This record gives sequence, structure tokens and C-alpha cells, in this order.
Amino acid sequence: MERIIERCAGLDVHKSSVTACVRVPDESEGLHQEIREFATTTRGLLVLRDWLASFEVKLVGMEATGVYWKPIYYMLEDDFELWLLNARHLKSVPGRKTDVKDAEWICQLVEHGLVRPSFVPPKEIRELRNLTRYRKAQIEERTREVQRLEKVLQDAGIKLSSVATRVLGASGRAMLDALVGGTTDPEVLAELARGRLRSKLPALRDALEGSFSSHHALMVGKIVAHVDYLDESIGDLSVEIERVIAPFSDEVELLDTIPGVNRRTAETLIAEIGVDMSQFPTHRHLASWAGMCPGNEESAGKRRSGKTRKGSKWLRSALIESARAAARSKGTYLASHYARLRGRRGSKKAAVAVGHSILVICYHVLERSVPYEELGEDYLDRRRSSEAYAKQLVRKLERLGHKVELEPLPQSA
Repeated sequence: MERIIERCAGLDVHKSSVTACVRVPDESEGLHQEIREFATTTRGLLVLRDWLASFEVKLVGMEATGVYWKPIYYMLEDDFELWLLNARHLKSVPGRKTDVKDAEWICQLVEHGLVRPSFVPPKEIRELRNLTRYRKAQIEERTREVQRLEKVLQDAGIKLSSVATRVLGASGRAMLDALVGGTTDPEVLAELARGRLRSKLPALRDALEGSFSSHHALMVGKIVAHVDYLDESIGDLSVEIERVIAPFSDEVELLDTIPGVNRRTAETLIAEIGVDMSQFPTHRHLASWAGMCPGNEESAGKRRSGKTRKGSKWLRSALIESARAAARSKGTYLASHYARLRGRRGSKKAAVAVGHSILVICYHVLERSVPYEELGEDYLDRRRSSEAYAKQLVRKLERLGHKVELEPLPQSA
């Protein structure tokens, strides 16, 4: 088999060690191979870098192993061309993997061009990605804590959420603090209501009468304190994200023009896919990498499962949230697209399809550096011919039991 890369290396990554294999031409125009193991400490990785440089290695391939590949990749990325390889791709290539060391197998695959590298964003995008993912995790944790709070209040017979829109609003927070402080009189608690909630005082008195005990007070106090901590943490992370994403402020503004995409979602999208769309040859490659396109499995003329493949759960979550927000917008193409699909395929599949459309829009917006141009809710109707549309409407009326005869209107002078 023809060798595509003459000087290459393969790395088999583990938590505490990394096995490296180099394959380079020797003096007799043959092939020299050498395998060595290194520690994954900073000092060990520096030795690995120097060892690879001594062989004048040009390309290094490594398998994506949990999070253990990251420090190795970051140490070597400035000195070598690195290929991060999908483990599924390595296993799908037939060969002698069971008979040779993993590092040697990876090196051979890279040498003959049998694998393709995965997308790894540049340093500044990776830093932004860490921040946005951690903020999302903190937001999700806050949601869980609010749900726990509601369960504790229901356990105590406190029906505050049945009357107040926001349990942790100004009025609800004052009542919770009073409950934690030992006040359980519903009359006193109801008087802590503010604003419009004061118009519901009778209902509040009934809702606040329960069996709130000392162990409820302990749990509510801890939950409320944790929510306060999470609010502060989310705020600090948002400030840092604003600083890190400042060089990409123009791209954030462009993405913000897409229906369903707000500033926070735009930050997440940039953190996940970057701003350089040349990494993906077409929008189809981006959708496939993100796992937001239908599966393509066909055999003997039969179409099998169209289930989407696995991709970044953070990107998928952001796109699904954007799709549901776009579905609530008025007079937009995305809202019309969602409504059409929901009737035939259900809300979940419709959200995935609209999320895919948003991702495609993001690709073109970033590639061309232009804002989104609204197509209109009647875009799909305008695309098809009037004759075909008329036939479709006639069929619908005939299914309802009507006989339809079409007669064109006279042309106006």
C-alpha cells in the first residue's frame, strides 16, 4: 500500500502514560520504526516532544481518549501537525490491531492516509467552550435546585407555587426567609407579598398554611443558599465569557439576527463550532459532525433507521432550545417550518429538523459574514408552482367530501 506520509507518529494515550510509535525513512531507503513510552506529566511530555522532533516527524496521530488526550495535544500542537482520530474510525478499518500495539496501528493508518482528523478548535475557542459548558452545567444545577425546593415545599404542604408565578421572586424569597427563620403563621407570611401578589392575599393565606417543620427549614435554607451561590457563579462566568468572546463580537451580532438565537445561544454556538467555517467543506459536513442530520442507512433498496448520529450534546441542546424559541416567533420561516413538521412527525423530530436548519443558517452567516435575511412564513408555498399547490388543495377538499371544479379568474385589464 502506498505511503502518503513519510515521517509520522502514532500515540496511544492513557491516563498516566502515552506510547509513541514513529515510522520514518532510514538511510537505506527502507523504513525505520521505533516505539517508546512516556509519562503524561509536563516533564514527560516535553521529553516526548523533543523525541518526536529528533526524528523530524511532520504528522502525529492520536486517538481521542476521554479527556486524557488534551494535555498531550496542547503540548504538541505548536510544533507538529496533529490529527485527533475518532475511535470508531480506527476500529472500522480492517487490519491487525489485535496483533500489534495500538500506537503502531495508529501510526500505520496515518501513514497510509486511511483516517481523517477530527475538528479541534483553536485555543481561544477552546477556552470559550470550557466557560460556556461550565455555565450551562451551573444553570442546569440551579434548575434542579429549584425543583428540589418545590418538592420540599410540597412535602410541607406549602402551596406557594400555586399562587405565586415565581417562588424565588422578591415576595416568594421574603416568605421563604421567614419560614426558615421560624415564622409559620400564614397571616404574617402573606403580608410579606409585594406588588401584584398582594391582590391574592386570601389565596396566599390558604397556600401558606401547612406543616412546615424544623427539618423543612434546614433543607429550604440550604437549597436557597445554594441557589444564591449558583446565581453568583453564573454571573461571574457570564462576565468572563463577555471578556473572552470580545474578539468575536461581530460574529455574535450576526448570529443574534437568527430567529430563536439570543446572545447567550450565540456564545454557545461560537464556542462549539468556532467562527472559521473553512474547517467544514460544506454545511452538510458541519451538520454531520454535529449529529444534527438524518442518518443514512439503506440496504437492498430499503431505507432503514434515520436516527441522527451522536454529536456534541452541548451544541445539540443549544440548537434544540433555539428551535423551540424560533417556533414561538411570529411570521418567520422557521416557525412555519416547525409547524409543518410537527403535524406530521411530532414536536421532538420537528425541533431537531428546525435545529438542523438553524445550524445551516449559522454556517452561511459565519461563512459570508452577513446577517440573516428573513424568508417569510410563506416561503415554502412560494417555492412550489401554483399549479402543484392548487392540485394539493383540491385533493384536500376532495378528501373532505367536496367536488371541486377550478375555473381561472378573468385577467384584469
